[in-house]
Amino acid sequence: MFEKLQRLGKAFMIPIAVLPIAGLMLGIGSAFTNGLMIETYGLTWLLGEGTFLYYVLSTMAAIGNVVFGNLPLIFAVGIASGLALQEKGAAGLSAAISFVVMHSVIGKVLSFLGHTPETTTIDYFVSQGMNAVEAAKQANVYGYELGMFSVRIGVLGGIIIGIVVAFLTNKYYDKKMPEALSFFSGVRFVPIISVLAASLIGAVIPFIWPYVHLGISTFAEFFGKTGPIGVFFYGFFMRLLNIFGLHHAIYPLFWFTSLGGEMEVAGRLVQGGQNIFFAQLADPNTLRFSAEGTKFFTGGYLPMMFGLPAAAYAMYKVADTKNKKLVGGLLFSAALTSFLTGITEPIEFTFLFVAPALYGIHALLEGIAYAVLYMLDVAVGVTFSRGIIDFTLFGILQGNAKTNFIWILILGIPTALIYYYVFKTLILKFNFKTPGRGDEEVKLYSKKDVLAKDMDIELVIDALGGRENLVDVDACITRLRVTVKDVSKVADDATWKGDLRARGVFRKGNGVQVVYGALAEVLKNDINKVR
Repeated sequence: MFEKLQRLGKAFMIPIAVLPIAGLMLGIGSAFTNGLMIETYGLTWLLGEGTFLYYVLSTMAAIGNVVFGNLPLIFAVGIASGLALQEKGAAGLSAAISFVVMHSVIGKVLSFLGHTPETTTIDYFVSQGMNAVEAAKQANVYGYELGMFSVRIGVLGGIIIGIVVAFLTNKYYDKKMPEALSFFSGVRFVPIISVLAASLIGAVIPFIWPYVHLGISTFAEFFGKTGPIGVFFYGFFMRLLNIFGLHHAIYPLFWFTSLGGEMEVAGRLVQGGQNIFFAQLADPNTLRFSAEGTKFFTGGYLPMMFGLPAAAYAMYKVADTKNKKLVGGLLFSAALTSFLTGITEPIEFTFLFVAPALYGIHALLEGIAYAVLYMLDVAVGVTFSRGIIDFTLFGILQGNAKTNFIWILILGIPTALIYYYVFKTLILKFNFKTPGRGDEEVKLYSKKDVLAKDMDIELVIDALGGRENLVDVDACITRLRVTVKDVSKVADDATWKGDLRARGVFRKGNGVQVVYGALAEVLKNDINKVR
């Protein structure tokens, strides 16, 4: 299960990788074409309708909006190509075709069942004797996808198609057909079997989705009723799952599917927290962003921009005097990365393996941050992570009236002080060997030291059990992710943390993750070149 979730999380990162640039374009374009903002700052002459910059910025907003409007298809293609072990291009093409076929079949089955755009509206269900709430739930089951009348399965439909097509690609990419049909052998068989599978899925979905949708809506309503408590546990467990890289397999379900809530924006139903935010961002009539939609990510701004940089400063202050200069450079770089971009692994993995208790405290504080900002009705969006760049675009530039962003700045200093004194006190009390407290730790956890000289790629391959033991080699931002045939052939932790200078190793089933920081992507490419 660990291995499968690891691969699924990696596959999720492929479509998610396109979102930051799309979010930036939508954020910048929407912010600087907002009529109220233009009038408030007297910039009509520069940014008003008819100006050159207005055309450029409105086009940027349209580009970003079309990406978020077609996430289901993007997820289908991205997941299929990400999970396919062979013929990734064929898998992506097959997923795109299968996604269209699935919704086409769904539309046909709905018409056979007597469901049309006219008979699936709220008014229609009310006329059939339902109350307004039940009518709304029923109407929300149906909608449009790529211009076709279908059910509102959203990104979940793309995920299903992506996983199914990847499975079929891995199983049939080398399929041999009878001689008379030999043209359709191998990779050409993949789109054929994928379309057939998508047709079956499309034929079944209209019968089961209304009940699945009702179940998801009921769970989302229940989760919403838990209020700050539920949001606390979400933030807490997402941070714990980050240790194993499994958060990538979980949070997209809340960001992009109905698990993250549903809301009508500009006349259409939008599912998923991030989708809701960007739909509201693209709607010029939005007066206030929904904190219900952003509760699955806004809380991360406090620990990422203020908490972890303060923790880095605490580790610097308690380092041995002789090591402070070297440790200072390392921790300052990691703290700046967290503050600017919201990428936290360089700091987190600096203390995770030498003081796991500190990571537990960090997860607890992050959960509290999620709950507090939700209670204060703060609604600041995010593209990929929560640094000052996203905070500026989706908080400051959108205005406090829309986002309540001021609370993040108000609570930033208290958050930093809590992290600083908690980390400093615990490190000194329990003598945790954070960077600089002893001779080895500086070299072990220094990103600069790891990147200072070339890694012997053959030693890394040998530590993974040799070329014949490798099944799949990939990487995320900080980790080398490998699937092996026999995990017992993988070197022990001492070997990895010694000559191979890894920060940590995780094993589960046939899945192995080696924490290397920025070197992970380089190692992945080098291994795949020579294996």
